[in-house]
Amino acid sequence: MYLSKTPALIQQLFPDLLCRVPGKGKVVYLTFDDGPTAGVTEEVLNVLAQYGAKAAFFCLGRQVMQHPELYARILAEGHRVGNHSYNHPDGWRTGTENYLQDVALAEQSITTNIFRPPYGRLKPAQYAALKNRFRVVLWDVMPGDFDPSKTPNDCFQILTQHVSPGSIIVLHDSEKAQPRLKEILPRFLEEYSANGYVFKALP
Repeated sequence: MYLSKTPALIQQLFPDLLCRVPGKGKVVYLTFDDGPTAGVTEEVLNVLAQYGAKAAFFCLGRQVMQHPELYARILAEGHRVGNHSYNHPDGWRTGTENYLQDVALAEQSITTNIFRPPYGRLKPAQYAALKNRFRVVLWDVMPGDFDPSKTPNDCFQILTQHVSPGSIIVLHDSEKAQPRLKEILPRFLEEYSANGYVFKALP
């Protein structure tokens, strides 16, 4: 179970968590989790380049180790990278020491000051330790591209229902998400570009 839209109350109660970037006009912030993934991240980068869009890629350390050339390409094309851990642990089910060690392992190959917890889950002690080293980033809208029960049109409708200026959108450059991502990403960029939106990496 997951929420397609992060409730405003959560954003108000935890202002240190970055869920939106308000006050910048018709700008949205695309983010991609769980890559880089061969055969998927290349497609994402090609589509972003076609529309002059920038994004933030929250990378897994194990994926960066497997695909350093894709990590290098993300940076070379002007996108931002974030730490998404090494092995994608669930913070609620992982001891704090082990969790922090996993994040530190990812730091060996990912240079950044932003972090997104896998599944958006952190224990208070994990958050307290990490917020001194990173800006912790969640999201405003999650269309569920990773969910095989959803069609591409389902995901696109979630985007159109919930995206507004300043939204941080979470997508996934993963094999699991690819069947939906490859359809919704160009469609979203095309429609929102035509409506005057621009797509920037996280500030």
